Amino acid sequence: MNQLAVELRGVSKAYGPIVANRDVSLRVRAGEVHALVGENGAGKSTLVRILYGLVPADAGEIWVRGARVAEPSPARAIALGIGMVHQHFMLVPALRVVENVVLGREPTRRGRLDLPRAATELSALSDRFGLRVDPWRRVEDLSVGEAQRVEILKVLWRGADILVLDEPTAVLTPPEVRDFFQIVRTLVGGGKTALIITHKLDEVMALAERVTVLRRGQTVAELETAKASAEEIARAMVGRDIAAPRRAGAAQLGEVLLEVRDLSIGTALSGVSFAVRGGEIFGLAGVEGNGQSELALALAGLLEPEPGSVRTGPPGPPAHIPEDRHRRGLVLDFLVEDNLILGRHLEIWGRAVRPHAERALSEYDIRPAQPSAPTRALSGGNQQKVVVARELSRRARVIVAAQPTRGVDVGAAALIHERLLAARADGCAVVLVSAEIAELRALCDRIGVLYRGRLVATLDGPSATEDELGLLMTGAREGAAP
Repeated sequence: MNQLAVELRGVSKAYGPIVANRDVSLRVRAGEVHALVGENGAGKSTLVRILYGLVPADAGEIWVRGARVAEPSPARAIALGIGMVHQHFMLVPALRVVENVVLGREPTRRGRLDLPRAATELSALSDRFGLRVDPWRRVEDLSVGEAQRVEILKVLWRGADILVLDEPTAVLTPPEVRDFFQIVRTLVGGGKTALIITHKLDEVMALAERVTVLRRGQTVAELETAKASAEEIARAMVGRDIAAPRRAGAAQLGEVLLEVRDLSIGTALSGVSFAVRGGEIFGLAGVEGNGQSELALALAGLLEPEPGSVRTGPPGPPAHIPEDRHRRGLVLDFLVEDNLILGRHLEIWGRAVRPHAERALSEYDIRPAQPSAPTRALSGGNQQKVVVARELSRRARVIVAAQPTRGVDVGAAALIHERLLAARADGCAVVLVSAEIAELRALCDRIGVLYRGRLVATLDGPSATEDELGLLMTGAREGAAP
């Protein structure tokens, strides 16, 4: 198993003054699961785009199975058996599974598209690797986990035996993550090689055999997970020890700052009621699609509930960290400093904009620390930090944080956790919507569970167990009255 499937030697890439990769090396052995980790902006995405031929390197070499790749391109990568599964799925929602999989490589019979044969072959392929999905279903009707299986089937259909998986569990529920782990193990057992880009160190430890760590665009470590700890990997990523988030004792409860009574929205939510006091974090858990997205938007005033529903709170809008930063949190073509004052133009304007941006960049470690940089040029995690910095600087009494650490590295997640706990200590009412059970248990004083649009249970945060929450989220157990 010492044969290298992929090797990158001395790869460098700069965008003007911003250096994304500097003399990076990466060695992925055939038949292994290899993790690539690093902080947001460490150069991971640029590196795998270079490998796949989407971005030309300024210097360095790509080797696949011992042969140098002379002219990298996506077509060349596919021909070499490299398949890339992007974090944001590249599927056509209106088409069926089989149509998405064969798109660009359609089987024909007598000059005509032969979808029945493709569906039969696709079913055999999905059975072989445990990627169960109906080839005739429309993609728009699939769960997130099923859509991911379709993305993997797409690259397998094209003959890939080296799979590059970019943040593969970012939007998966705990049961879907377990299914994904089994899929990866089956793929590798069937002779495939997997390179996984991720921020989740517990998954690295559970799934990968070796890990390469990038920091500030450079390779700083190559470790065997069996001989390393998650703390050691995290330290290599950020250059310091990272403390786990801790509540400072029991909540010092103030007055009710947010109250929801019988809130309903179409088929998404039905009769949801709860109240949040100042000085507490109220968590909302649920499998994606059970109403938590709609509830967060309703709390932020961006979705109108049905007549008769009630939401009360302090004057003025709450701070809102949306779950979709691109759609609701940022104007990507604006400069970073402009995004940092969205909604506060009358308060912060003129010469005050630049100092405000510089403070936020420093306090939230946003990279590159350039207020005049286009927001689109930042990594996803640094874009998220722009949203969090803007919203938490509003000093609102109520904070609605929906998936605030999705797609960010361990250092950034720790920073965001620290700021939410500081808001709690300052007497704010925080509503935290998260797909991460560990995050909810670490931060929340109480956790409400949504299932099929109803609040089915409210648990004490510190004592709630992962199994208990998981069973409630999937409807396998009925909860206590909220």
